[in-house]
Amino acid sequence: MDYTRQSAYSDPREFAGLLAELPADVPALGAAVRNLVVHYRGSGIDFAPDRLEEIESRWVDRMIAHDQRRFPGSLLTPERAPEDRIVGCCRDYTLLTVAALRSHGVPARSRVGFAAYLDADFHFDHVITEWWDGSRWRAADTQLDPEWGMPVDTLDVPLSAGGLEPASQVWTAFRRGELDPTGYGVHPASPIRGGWFIRNYVLNETAHRYGDELLLWDGFGVMSQELDGDLGLIDEVAALLIAADAGDDAAERKLAAWYAADDRLHPATTIESFSPRGPVTKVDLAARC
Repeated sequence: MDYTRQSAYSDPREFAGLLAELPADVPALGAAVRNLVVHYRGSGIDFAPDRLEEIESRWVDRMIAHDQRRFPGSLLTPERAPEDRIVGCCRDYTLLTVAALRSHGVPARSRVGFAAYLDADFHFDHVITEWWDGSRWRAADTQLDPEWGMPVDTLDVPLSAGGLEPASQVWTAFRRGELDPTGYGVHPASPIRGGWFIRNYVLNETAHRYGDELLLWDGFGVMSQELDGDLGLIDEVAALLIAADAGDDAAERKLAAWYAADDRLHPATTIESFSPRGPVTKVDLAARC
């Protein structure tokens, strides 16, 4: 896959010129993105319903459109107050970062998994940016300011224990009985956690790898809220993801072809959205509504 090309989700469309003004330098880009996006839950801000709707912006052009209604012009200035930024989540910081890097011809993709560095006792579901620095893939968490003193280098996050643990790695360890799945989920106080959730995130990890950078609460393929179905299927997908990350080109090609051909693995034209805002809704991805 050519990770310099925009996906349907990262494509800025009419805002390509504005996006291209963002720097290609990842530290500077991260600072610019943090000036544009605020986390709907982590910020502690009680957003009005019309503002909270912004978390449903699956497409970068829609995210930028929200910003432009309040701050027409450059994405670099002025400094936005937190309550005036685009209401989103980790996936949105990441997708804007990925889109900006791709606009500069830098290969970039989103990585889905569970962060070990946000809390000492819980692994939060999380999405960060992986980009090609000319010699290797490097992961950066642009939601976090490097000056915040996190236990990892947020500009070079390991995709392993202690960093962002890809869903494929977590699933494989779970299936081997090596971890307690209840420590992996949305929040320690939330029931949205456990084996079924990790299984669904293996599918999310695969979708994001191949350009379907959906919202984390979008349901597709064989996802469910029970640990049911063909778990061997998920085992195979996870094994191919791990092999591809290790540099196995044959595994990468096999998984890419399988993902494109198998309806169990990729989103259909219509998906279900289990938004934290409320009721489950149907979304027509082709019509973008």
